[in-house]
Amino acid sequence: MLVRYFGAAKAASGVDEERLPGGRTLAVVLADLRERPAVPGGPSLAKVLDRSSFLLNEIALRDPSTVLRDGDVLDILPPFAGG
Repeated sequence: MLVRYFGAAKAASGVDEERLPGGRTLAVVLADLRERPAVPGGPSLAKVLDRSSFLLNEIALRDPSTVLRDGDVLDILPPFAGG
């Protein structure tokens, strides 16, 4: 699956996007991401994820038990100022 990071999530992950294996729930993917070490000078990815919303194939995703597949696109959207 393709994971795309925006705003503070991009700064915290250190990348614009990355490929991760599918077949896992959103909850498991987020737990794995929260365990990553912080990018030097960046915000904590765990804290950013706690405040973020998620899109799965351009549709809002709120159910952490949703299984993400290899061909899916997951967008991680932290709160944006002024919007």
